[in-house]
Amino acid sequence: MSSPSRLIFGFHSILARLRHDPGAVREIYVDAARNDSRMRDLRTHAEFAGARVLLVAHTRLEAMAPGARHQGVIATVDATQRHVTLDDVLDTLDQPAFLLVLDGIQDPHNLGACLRVADAVGAHAVIAPKDRAVGLTQTAVKVASGAAETVPYITVTNLARSLRQLKERGIWVVGADSEAQEDLYTARWPVACAWVLGAEGEGLRHLTRETCDQLVNIPMLGSVASLNVSVATGVCLYEARRRAGR
Repeated sequence: MSSPSRLIFGFHSILARLRHDPGAVREIYVDAARNDSRMRDLRTHAEFAGARVLLVAHTRLEAMAPGARHQGVIATVDATQRHVTLDDVLDTLDQPAFLLVLDGIQDPHNLGACLRVADAVGAHAVIAPKDRAVGLTQTAVKVASGAAETVPYITVTNLARSLRQLKERGIWVVGADSEAQEDLYTARWPVACAWVLGAEGEGLRHLTRETCDQLVNIPMLGSVASLNVSVATGVCLYEARRRAGR
């Protein structure tokens, strides 16, 4: 009896799996009409990894993953194989890192919505602690509407240590904090950045806050004191993308 499989979409997710866990990749379906440099690079990695590549019509890809932003490439992978790590993803990047870090999100609906935002802005990965966080439940995956497969979701044992590792790689860590002195629209940060958003009602944990390179607040001009974490994620990430011009 064969082991279970699942689909993953998009260049970042599939390249990371090919480079660091090639044995997990069973088949890669690519849009036969695409022959640009990005697709050729992926096919080269697939050939080197020994993965089977199938050229198919765009309509077949749409049928395989309705509504997903698959970028013209879908892979079936062994669901029992290990997930990619933070280093796996960072080692595949050929552009400044753009990451989302979630510090202890408990609500699966919020996690799913944050994943959708991360996918929409082109974030390279979402990072979260293994403990004191909801994880990719069925509800989170459903709310994510395919983004759970397009954006690598990386769980780490020690979030503060992982943030320090990002900093060692030259990635600026920006935390969203309601008590910060700088506001989102006047603050400055490098293009290579990781945005850290805290749990509902609690915000960033003390150690997480201390580990950030910079803290910014989202200006609140009305009567409410805070935003839902997925809304705050959208505000921060879209401003960061606008600044980067990507």
